[in-house]
Amino acid sequence: MSKNPFVNALAATAYIAVVASALFYGPQRMAPVNGVIVPIAFLSLFVLSAALMGYFFLFQPLQLFFQHKQQEAARLFLSTVAVFAGFTGVTIAAWLLASSGWLLESSPF
Repeated sequence: MSKNPFVNALAATAYIAVVASALFYGPQRMAPVNGVIVPIAFLSLFVLSAALMGYFFLFQPLQLFFQHKQQEAARLFLSTVAVFAGFTGVTIAAWLLASSGWLLESSPF
């Protein structure tokens, strides 16, 4: 992926946002589907997600590790996880603020 932890974490966050949006809005645009295809699709999506998250978080650190740059590999991996945790925290905080109505109550409009 990238040696920039912000790019790696942003790619993971963007992928999650796209998948979550498709899962949220998709049923509104499609007819209900019964049968074995639904579990197959969800398991396939799970495997794809695991592979992509592995790529976003582990590809560059493993490249560095195999180049005998263990310190840099650990720093990049932990930095990416920390930035992703920050993005997750901001997302959860925004969700909590929006669901509490606090933003609407304090708005002058």
